[in-house]
Amino acid sequence: MFDSGFGGLTVARALIDLLPDEDLVYVGDTGRYPYGPRPLDEVRGFAHQITEHLLADHDVKLVVVACNTASAAALGELQQLSPVPVVGVIEPGVRSLVAATRNGHVGVIGTVGTIGSGAYQQAVAEAHPGVKLTCAACPGFVEFVERGETSSDQVHVLAERLLAPLVDATVDTLLLGCTHYPFLARTISDVMGREVVLVDSADETAFRVRALLGELDLARPAGERPGRHRFESSGDVEVFRRLGRQLLGPELDDVGAVSWG
Repeated sequence: MFDSGFGGLTVARALIDLLPDEDLVYVGDTGRYPYGPRPLDEVRGFAHQITEHLLADHDVKLVVVACNTASAAALGELQQLSPVPVVGVIEPGVRSLVAATRNGHVGVIGTVGTIGSGAYQQAVAEAHPGVKLTCAACPGFVEFVERGETSSDQVHVLAERLLAPLVDATVDTLLLGCTHYPFLARTISDVMGREVVLVDSADETAFRVRALLGELDLARPAGERPGRHRFESSGDVEVFRRLGRQLLGPELDDVGAVSWG
């Protein structure tokens, strides 16, 4: 699995908890984050490069694109070209979002790239045409998370400004359309109001992975041995290990460097 940095650790946590027997390789492309402001064509190239690395160097049996921007940019192509199943985070998140709404008015927040791609707008329209959707890009959120700054006054002020259109729209359910954003869930909930349900795609993505492994007879036998977890960073490995352990937990121990040449 891969993400632009630390955000996909929310999905990794869900996968480790749900599938304790499975081996996991996580690539955090911290040397090139954030993906959100980059052109989608550039992000698409990154996604293909990392997927090829996972296939060639780790012989993975399934790839999780644990990044909304990369999913928006490249998921369809990766699913067509990859010899193994490829799972994104957009469709599972939308399924949960539509199921959770009570008044039929939902919101999605994401990076500039994700919201600008129209991927969520299309996915919600296909899943439930009657649902009203309000979207907002939240530039700056990812950078706060990557610095480990998830509850400061500065991020709260930024959240108040960026989330104002969603508060005004009176959405009753909000999808955190970037895997970094669950780390800001308390701040986002304080701004949106406790009556607004926050939806995180991590658990639904993990359920989708489990279902696919079962359908394709790819699951490791239960109880054979605990799954092994390896993490790679294209940036500073020690920073990744230190902050990653704070965000994920003790499983984040084996961290190596990866470079793209």
